[in-house]
Amino acid sequence: MIKISFIGFILVLNLISCSSNQLVNLSTAKDAVKDYYESGKYDAEMNNVIKEAKEKFENVEVKKNSVVIFDVDETALNNYGLAKQMGFGYVYDLNKKWNEELKAPAIKQTQELYFYLLNKGFKVIFITGRNFNEYDVTYKNLFQAGYTEFDTLITQREDEQNLKTQSFKSKKRAELTNQGYEIVGNVGDQWTDLNGVNSGIQIKLPNYLYEVK
Repeated sequence: MIKISFIGFILVLNLISCSSNQLVNLSTAKDAVKDYYESGKYDAEMNNVIKEAKEKFENVEVKKNSVVIFDVDETALNNYGLAKQMGFGYVYDLNKKWNEELKAPAIKQTQELYFYLLNKGFKVIFITGRNFNEYDVTYKNLFQAGYTEFDTLITQREDEQNLKTQSFKSKKRAELTNQGYEIVGNVGDQWTDLNGVNSGIQIKLPNYLYEVK
């Protein structure tokens, strides 16, 4: 199973200092994460990332099966509201309830890039580390959030749940390449979404809520 560590506040601590002698109180670190997401800093960073992403794709030749891969959580869909509910930790039941109730809205900047790529003629495919039994709710949430045009959504099958994220997503990209797709780009909030084979142009989005191994 893909391992998720909710360490947004730890990342803030690392940004503050590499020395344990200068660590801040945990509540202070969480407040710093909340400020980043709620003060406009996250939006500002996302705006810059998407602006640069458009520039990277601007002169890419679009062929019949040119595709850009998108991750789902914290890439296409925004789960910050869930993270706050869970106190920036992880509560299994709250996570599953949030997904089942289709509560995640679109990340507006990612959706801007999504429409930009579709208008240029690129295909879009979503690959997520969510398990196969959440395929339907994930599909519905994407559609409800405005991602209504994509070739396919790929979730983890039961026999793939022991794969680490990079191995799983690399495997799926290799399969898509063998099916005839030309992967020209890859958008995700984790380096494990992006690294590995057949990745194309890598667009790394900010995420200070958790890290996926």
